Amino acid sequence: MRTFDELVEMAVAYRGSADEVLSLMPDILSAEEIKQMGDDRILAAMAQAVFQAGFSWKVIRNKWPGFEETFEGFVPVRWKFMSDDDLDSLLKDTRIVRHGAKILSVRDNAILLCDLEDEYGSAAKCIAEWPQDDFAGLLEMLKKRGTRLGGNSGPYFLRSIGRDGWVLSRDVVQALIRDGVVDKNPTSKTALRAVQAAFSKCASESGRPFAHISRALALSVGPNM
Repeated sequence: MRTFDELVEMAVAYRGSADEVLSLMPDILSAEEIKQMGDDRILAAMAQAVFQAGFSWKVIRNKWPGFEETFEGFVPVRWKFMSDDDLDSLLKDTRIVRHGAKILSVRDNAILLCDLEDEYGSAAKCIAEWPQDDFAGLLEMLKKRGTRLGGNSGPYFLRSIGRDGWVLSRDVVQALIRDGVVDKNPTSKTALRAVQAAFSKCASESGRPFAHISRALALSVGPNM
């Protein structure tokens, strides 16, 4: 894979200057900052990523205050016990997007967060302290133990809470194929190990976080639309 500086140089052709490219880098938080988050905020971020998948992000964000009201602040221990009556009420509530499977994912992911609290002290602590050289493993855990957190929903959820990592968007995948890291959309464990190795190497050489490398890869193939 190209170096971070080379990716920025390529992006400059579309963005006008290195300063402009670097201004587009995502904000990330330290592990200590993430650990201060309540698991209610973790569940809310998971839910937002799930509901946004395959839907208009603008619509979900505009309706989000209604989601917060309807789900009573997304306290995991409340929603792990979602009842049939709760589900029936939610399916009738016009303040949210009434998608049954996505509503049920709030229950399932609340169970995951409660389990992680038992195992690590808090879900936020688990996410914050997960080794960066096994970011692919964190995504796999979310996919296997959570609900509807596969694909890019897991990475977008992590990005939304400031956790450093990649998002394998269409442009990022195109750049990884161009640079010979993978030969197609990386979904297999072997391909994801190759992605992990490429990001780890670039981060070590550049001192840049994965999120910045991911964004530079995307920008190196043209403006995001």
